[in-house]
Amino acid sequence: MIPTRRTLLAALAAVGTLASLTACSGGSDSSGSSDAAGGTYTFWDPYPQFDASSPWGKRVAACGTEAGVTVKRTAYDTTDLGNKALLAAQQGNAPDVMLVDNPVVSTLVEAGILNKTSDLGLDTKSIQKNIIGAGTIDDAAYGVPIGANTLALYYNKKVLTAAGVDPASVKDWNSLTAALKKVKAAGKKGITFSAINTEEGSFQFLPWFWGAGADLTELNSAKGVAALSLWKGWVDDGLAPKDVLQNTQTTSWQEFATGDYAFGENGTWQLGNADKAGFAYGVINIPAQNGGSAPVPTGGEFVTVPVQKDTARYDVTKKIVTCLTSDANLLASDTTLTYVAPTAAVQAEQVKQNPELKAWVAAVAAARGRTSGGLGTKYPTISQPMWTAVQAALSGGKSPEDALDTAQSTARKG
Repeated sequence: MIPTRRTLLAALAAVGTLASLTACSGGSDSSGSSDAAGGTYTFWDPYPQFDASSPWGKRVAACGTEAGVTVKRTAYDTTDLGNKALLAAQQGNAPDVMLVDNPVVSTLVEAGILNKTSDLGLDTKSIQKNIIGAGTIDDAAYGVPIGANTLALYYNKKVLTAAGVDPASVKDWNSLTAALKKVKAAGKKGITFSAINTEEGSFQFLPWFWGAGADLTELNSAKGVAALSLWKGWVDDGLAPKDVLQNTQTTSWQEFATGDYAFGENGTWQLGNADKAGFAYGVINIPAQNGGSAPVPTGGEFVTVPVQKDTARYDVTKKIVTCLTSDANLLASDTTLTYVAPTAAVQAEQVKQNPELKAWVAAVAAARGRTSGGLGTKYPTISQPMWTAVQAALSGGKSPEDALDTAQSTARKG
């Protein structure tokens, strides 16, 4: 879940007076001028699941060695990282390199924390435009994507075969709904997803919203209503479980992993779990309303360079960032993170090594950034009313039309 700008700034205000907090420890110990002489550079990322002995931890350390310095890496959870970044910048001790969730980039840019990649001389020409677009504000990129993840539909081959459904027949909403009805008639369950009242709910709703041709600046358009009506119809007809209202992407996956469901909407990051599920599965792109692949939201982090008082540090910082994001090293990094690489050349290598990634590469090609299209920091003020509308409609509290009318009114005031 991404933190909203209000959450980030509120956290900054609440914690700003406590200069001794460990929030700064990742940067204050090793980003000052005294440590610069000693060759120590600070590095923050949102991967606490990877310790120093992990392939990722070793990759970061190796990039420091290659640049002739020692990298001091600190890992935080995603929300905590954004809060600490704002606080550290206020106190003048931001880390040298920071990986942040892509929707947070615009918030940090607005706060004046990040450098433009062009000012640092970082090359982003080979990065796919839709991927780097998630970290682009006013035509300027403020980081280099380490990779991308997104959403698609996992399917249970045994369940579909027993119901007489060919996954290749699922090409649009009508054919998907028809497949779900066949599965239910055969005694199994249809589709599970996350509609929880957090950013995860918005993240999972967006492929259907965008797949209808709807736009985030007009939540209550007829196209937006069509997407929400689709989900509501599935829940009302028993084609999706009512607990989607409480499902996170993790609990939704756990439902799919029981083997009872035909489809599960989830992400690239579940590939490892899919291989352990104990049943044959496949992956197809989420269909748009009238056919083709629906645009899906881009997930993943950007390698960013916070503003430093000592600008002489940027030369080494650039070497570290280049090491992590070069084609030569992206394959190892993205394999570790279960991400799709942001360049076509590395994507081809990934598919060569693991053909299961082919569908994910196609999904990422159709993906778009949540803050793209000039939304930037406006996105959180749109996303929260949207997930609230999804909750209201699926619970039966409001019709899809009324729920999205309220959401649009709230977003306009945001």
